[in-house]
Amino acid sequence: MKVLIEGYYYDPAVLEREQVTDGLIEYHRRPSDGFVCYNYVGHVYSPMLKDYIFFLPKVVLEEKGTEGVDDDRVFGEKPEDIICVSDKDGKMNAAQRGFVCELAVWVYRALMIYRETHPDQNILLERNIAQIGNRRQRLSDTLLDIILELIRFNRENQDYVLFVLKSIHSGYNKINWRRTIAHSQAIVQDGVPVYLRPVNKKKQVNFDEELFIIYFSILNYISNHYGFRVNINMGFELITGSKFRHYLDGYGRVRMRQIRYKYFSDKALRLWELCYAFFDKSHAINVRDDQKEYLLAQNFNIVFEAIIDELVGSKDIPSGLKEQKDGKRVDHMYTFADLVYPGAMQKQVQKEIYYIGDSKYYKIGSTVGDESVYKQYTYARNVIQWNLDLFLSGDEAKKQKDNPKNIWLRDETTEGYNIIPNFFISAFVDKKLSFENDNLRRRETVFNARQFENRLFDRDTLIITHYDVNFLYVLSLYARNNAFSKASWKVQVRELFRKNIQDELNSNYSFYAITPRESVNAEQFMQQNFQQLLGKVYTPYGETGSQEYYSVALDNGERFANENERTLSLLAPYFYMEKCPVGTNPESVLPKVEQQAKGVVVPESLLTLHYVQRYLKDNFLIGCYKDEAQLNWIMGANDKGTNLYNVRIFTKGLKRAGTMKRSQLEQGGIKFVILYRLGEDFKNEYRVFHVHHHAVMSEERMRQALYPNPQGNYFCFVFDEEVSISPDVNLAKILTECRLDTDTDYQEGAPVVFKGEELLRYQTR
Repeated sequence: MKVLIEGYYYDPAVLEREQVTDGLIEYHRRPSDGFVCYNYVGHVYSPMLKDYIFFLPKVVLEEKGTEGVDDDRVFGEKPEDIICVSDKDGKMNAAQRGFVCELAVWVYRALMIYRETHPDQNILLERNIAQIGNRRQRLSDTLLDIILELIRFNRENQDYVLFVLKSIHSGYNKINWRRTIAHSQAIVQDGVPVYLRPVNKKKQVNFDEELFIIYFSILNYISNHYGFRVNINMGFELITGSKFRHYLDGYGRVRMRQIRYKYFSDKALRLWELCYAFFDKSHAINVRDDQKEYLLAQNFNIVFEAIIDELVGSKDIPSGLKEQKDGKRVDHMYTFADLVYPGAMQKQVQKEIYYIGDSKYYKIGSTVGDESVYKQYTYARNVIQWNLDLFLSGDEAKKQKDNPKNIWLRDETTEGYNIIPNFFISAFVDKKLSFENDNLRRRETVFNARQFENRLFDRDTLIITHYDVNFLYVLSLYARNNAFSKASWKVQVRELFRKNIQDELNSNYSFYAITPRESVNAEQFMQQNFQQLLGKVYTPYGETGSQEYYSVALDNGERFANENERTLSLLAPYFYMEKCPVGTNPESVLPKVEQQAKGVVVPESLLTLHYVQRYLKDNFLIGCYKDEAQLNWIMGANDKGTNLYNVRIFTKGLKRAGTMKRSQLEQGGIKFVILYRLGEDFKNEYRVFHVHHHAVMSEERMRQALYPNPQGNYFCFVFDEEVSISPDVNLAKILTECRLDTDTDYQEGAPVVFKGEELLRYQTR
């Protein structure tokens, strides 16, 4: 076997010396300053050379010093010095030669899987002449040829195997009466002896059967280890596990030699030769000499991207995320547990986030260029904008279709943005040449982009990490095509990515979990202190019952010490606060707080004051809530987390108390809503809210909004803030007069509307 490295620049004189050029004369090569290179991965059989040429992936190259022809090494040697693998006097040792043969099998399998899963691909060059008739034969000791010949024998000789097995087992169930009478006790029944333990004819050692057992055990190993599709229909007890490993470690070759002269037919001898070659590794076998045969990938970086996407990415990504509107295409994307959220310990709507990855098919030790980093930032910005466009669209059906996991990156309360994990993944070759361990490791280099400093939860703060994975492991995992193994590693590697990014965040930021103190309205506090908290506070945790949790992220840099101190001092009087690294359950560090109602807040001094005299011609709606549960719903315990109040719309034929006509509500120009608790108006306690806009909600929409037992349509006022009014009004007097007014037929708790000039008549002295 001859070995060339993908993309490596060779001196044509070296290729001539190694007798490689003639075998590749028809393949495209790229000349550069007198050197030539071949951008292929795979194998070619050249009848002219009567040998294989195997193109190794360039990931086996290790850069030494500055980039150049003389800098790259494979196994510590120059690629020019290891072209001839079969040269036992060359610079490649036995283990390295075995590795190259093994790698050839895995690359072949990977390209075959890629061909099956990407039928429309145009990067594979393939030619495999059908094996028909008596063609010329050649000697081959490559593992790939041996495996393919073993599989071919099974496919083409089913009748032969069945015939031999039928001959072997004929007569096995006949009773040996002489031995049965001599060694078994009979029971006489009706004068006839009955033998309960008959003795069959003794089975002799049959070497044909042993050969088949060894052969099918090899096929079973090939199927399980390499992923080749092999049909084994014979009911033999196969050699597996540690016993077969014993055969691979040398006993197989010994045993095959012991039974060598037990076979005489051509097919039995051929089968013995194939099995012996498999265990011996260096034994040459005759294989049919086709015309030129090859399986090559022209752009193996595309195959590598497909490998990583199969093992890490997800296929159920909504349109517009992976194939982006500006023409960019994200290599890998999936949804997984977000970074701040602690996991399954706590229920919340938003518990997953988009992960964005880009695979880099480089030589070992190569660094990521500025262009790649910039593109990766752009991918994340496009994802954020896609999510915002969907959120603001108002198209509920589209939201359900494109965002079934209810992932919203922006938090309406704090206007903070969740952290999008973003990473590069490149490959290296394990120094022990092992296919068994992923050896996934994170590079020290971390890329950061930001518009404002010390604002982790800002849409322009983006972080990219970089990972290296053992190329041999992912290649074999993909080529083996075992669904369970791939799924197991996918979960494992996603957890590892998440953990590593969390560690990076925890090392650069101090995270605090906060929850509002009793009688504090957190939403209004955030609105009042919006500029000081923007980008520093986010709500990844959701709520537990009536308790709210927020995350605060502060940069650990010394130059931010004073700014961080001011932020913590601002929060401390209104929130319980404890250090809480990302991924930690805030319930484990914060006390349980019993809120009277979700919106009982803010000290009145923090409420915006509105003078009724400025709204003499505007309308004020006075309504009620029946209990704390309804107040919590009004104050944001709904699917949108918004503050809103609902009024029943009059519907002909539907009897509901306290209704109002839709036209009256729409044309009334209602600026403020005054709310009191039903049955407690005598206390003269009320809360006032400024109306931002209104909307009509159907019964089904109210049910989605978590409103209990909705009936019919509702007119909803959406509030932007709680306020105070001056002068105070005597609410008890207003409602008492409504009850006494016989012209209005007032129903208890029904909403009533007053103009500002009318309210002034009820001001308290």
